[in-house]
Amino acid sequence: MVVTTALAVSVPFPAGSAPRAADRPVSLVDPLIGSANGGNTYPGATLPYGMVAWSPTSTTGDQTSTGAANGYQYGTTRIRGLSLTHVNGAGCNPGAAGDVPIMPYVGDMTSSPSADTKDAVYAADFTHAEEKAAPGRYTLGLKSGATADLAVSKRAGVADFSFPSDRPANLLFRVSNSLNGSEDAHVDIDTAHRKVTGWVLTGAFCGRRANGGTNNRKSYYKLYFSASFDRAFSSVGTWKDGALSAGSTSASGGEGYATGADRAGRGSGGYVGFDTSSDNDVSMRIGISYVSLDGAEANLRGEIAPHAGVAEVADAGARAWDRELSTVRVDGGSAAQRTTFYTALYHSLMQPNLISDRDGRYYGMDGAVHRLARGQRAQYSNFSGWDQYRAQIQLLALLKPRIAGDFAQSLYNFARQNGGVWDRWVHISGATHVMTGDPSAATLATFYAMGVRNFDYEGAFDSLVRQATVPNPDELSDAGCPGQCVGQRPNLAQYLSSHYAAQDVCQCWGGAAETLEDAVADSALAKWAKLLGRDKEAAVFSERADYWRNVFNPDATADAGYIQARNLDGSWVTPFSPGSDRGFAQGTSATYTWMVPQDVQGLAVAMGGREKAAARLDGFFHTADGSWSVRGGDPLRYDPTNEPGIHAPWLYNTLGQPWKTQATVRQILNTVYGTGPSGLPGNDDLGTMSAWYVFSALGLYPQAPGSASMLVGAPLFPSAVVDRPGGTGIALSAPDADAAHPYIDAVRVNGRATQRSWTDGDLTTKGGALTFELAEQPNTQWATDPDDLPR
Repeated sequence: MVVTTALAVSVPFPAGSAPRAADRPVSLVDPLIGSANGGNTYPGATLPYGMVAWSPTSTTGDQTSTGAANGYQYGTTRIRGLSLTHVNGAGCNPGAAGDVPIMPYVGDMTSSPSADTKDAVYAADFTHAEEKAAPGRYTLGLKSGATADLAVSKRAGVADFSFPSDRPANLLFRVSNSLNGSEDAHVDIDTAHRKVTGWVLTGAFCGRRANGGTNNRKSYYKLYFSASFDRAFSSVGTWKDGALSAGSTSASGGEGYATGADRAGRGSGGYVGFDTSSDNDVSMRIGISYVSLDGAEANLRGEIAPHAGVAEVADAGARAWDRELSTVRVDGGSAAQRTTFYTALYHSLMQPNLISDRDGRYYGMDGAVHRLARGQRAQYSNFSGWDQYRAQIQLLALLKPRIAGDFAQSLYNFARQNGGVWDRWVHISGATHVMTGDPSAATLATFYAMGVRNFDYEGAFDSLVRQATVPNPDELSDAGCPGQCVGQRPNLAQYLSSHYAAQDVCQCWGGAAETLEDAVADSALAKWAKLLGRDKEAAVFSERADYWRNVFNPDATADAGYIQARNLDGSWVTPFSPGSDRGFAQGTSATYTWMVPQDVQGLAVAMGGREKAAARLDGFFHTADGSWSVRGGDPLRYDPTNEPGIHAPWLYNTLGQPWKTQATVRQILNTVYGTGPSGLPGNDDLGTMSAWYVFSALGLYPQAPGSASMLVGAPLFPSAVVDRPGGTGIALSAPDADAAHPYIDAVRVNGRATQRSWTDGDLTTKGGALTFELAEQPNTQWATDPDDLPR
């Protein structure tokens, strides 16, 4: 395979290393990575950016809860259904979706499944020996004797269920039992046409949080499904709450969004039975839609041929994943490293997720049905903005700029449907308000900087500028605070007056964190404005990008300055401790103090110079005795499980000590990430932690939001090729890359030696080649000249 970049750089695989069939990227993916240790990934069948994500809902003995936030936890080996929708790595427990669990049940239907509040009857155990997960396909054998083999297209799926031949066989459609509950649900059974159809009205992402959870206990989407079978039903029935109705073909009723006993025992569903005495296999085809039942059936007809079976659909899915994963081709490294890498790439490219039907219709944030904007190919959703803007959206823009553009347009569409408000955590068509800051500004500015143009970038820019400059009444509300504050630029008038978010009046999660987040967003808007030739806005937002300085207290402790929250009167919020999270969101001052990617040099000056800043950074990654501390658990040191500090290992480049970035990143790659269910450090957060691994393993990392520049580190693999549209690929060659050579000795960019530990935006937008000479010991002279440091 050869990629030719815009600079006419030929990028072949090394001699003799062309991928064999067994080396197809899809064969290296293990969807079970991240399914333990709080990674909250799911192992079920899904396609890149797909609508369907067919995966288990597990149970620990409570029908209103699951083993983990996304419905699956490796150590929980009992399930109550195989649900049609999931979101990768979300942190709230329970997480998002998990809609319409379908359960193969062996036994007679003698009571309502909703009354089985402890999942003692209508659930089943399994062992991992009877489980197989691959991209686009999931197979599970239950101790009851039933098995399920699932494969999917983007909006539909097929399943083969098998049952013991000598026992009753049923499929339960638990329509109301979404992960967070439901407002209402409905099921219809059509015996003449061997179909089960229905819907669930739900939402409530993060709706159980103690701090403001009630604010998000609301519905914002309806999922429709249509399932058809290859054989007649031998029995049918429905249930509502505690009542089972044998022979019934229709039922309705939701579970509500409460917790525990207030939700237990509620809900509705239906079941269909089969005579398996002479044939114990049942085949099902299913389509889904967020628009209508007709849309679900049209999606199924359009995506899966009438007689296509699981193997055929799974093969098509594997090919689809191969196309996506082959955009990055690595050679060398260990088998474990390649599995970790391609699984991380797999998790990175699961999202955004389709919510539009094949005919272009989608359900908007205003509760109406819309059609795609002119030139838009799909409406996407599931935007974990606070997480994703730091790494995942850069990887999406680099590898899939067309998808990134449609996603940008999707977010702009939602904002126009939402009174001009860009919500920071969008789930399906709902504004959930989760987290803090203005990540949409950072995201779209980054997309534009990285060459994405297939969206209304002028309109989107103007809209984001209005959100950042014109106060909205919601910004004075404390509804949902902390964690789900409805204001997207909380108390904006105060912020514009004080030049920081005041802890005592900000209507935000934490005043210090909000100030830093807004400064990052404003810096990104300034860069975008400059690229657009909007000099006035560029000047305004460049000034606002420096507001981080107003929450840096040089006297926070006796020996060091830190980011610290302030009150409206200008006083510092006390008592203060670097290990405290007061004024911050999911992090401490020790972590957030480094969250100034747009002005690392300015931060260094505030700390007393680059040498002092680098020495402090040493203490962020090491204990007092010099041992590494990069696995989390210490509030004063690096936490790889959450986003505010994940860029910190790369800051040494800007401080003139890039060899320490190389050593720190390699330590994290080797000890924090890996194979097996615990192979992620924490919540994958819609591909963010996985994207960090992909970039770091390639030896590149995004410098700052709103920029296409990349920081340079030591690659993990001897060779890598990044394919991009239009001949703009990137070739990375590091022949000596192995465990014994973690340091950079020299780098060439397009054949020319460089003394810079960063690349300008041309590499990502036009393509090129990087050649690395790696060494066993650090080169403390390379890329250290102050004039050549990242800027």
